[in-house]
Amino acid sequence: MNITSKQRSALKAMAQTLDPVFQIGKDSLTPEFTQAIREVLEKRELIKINVLKNCTDDKKELAQTLAERTQSEVVQVIGSKIVLFKYQKNSEKRKIEL
Repeated sequence: MNITSKQRSALKAMAQTLDPVFQIGKDSLTPEFTQAIREVLEKRELIKINVLKNCTDDKKELAQTLAERTQSEVVQVIGSKIVLFKYQKNSEKRKIEL
């Protein structure tokens, strides 16, 4: 699932109004944290994650790892925010159409 630059741009615009639903701290990416993100992505499709200052990992690497583990797409990494997108499996329940 690769999104085009036009789709990415539309997703970035949608993400601006979102509040972060998760925070990555010093524990970084635990299996439980990754599973929680996977579950929320299934429901919401587009989420924003806040990376706290006490997390020493590289934000871009974190985003890439999360995307791989949750089978999602990295929309953007800006400042301390990561935005991820994943299509709803059930096409009738999709909230976002690209």
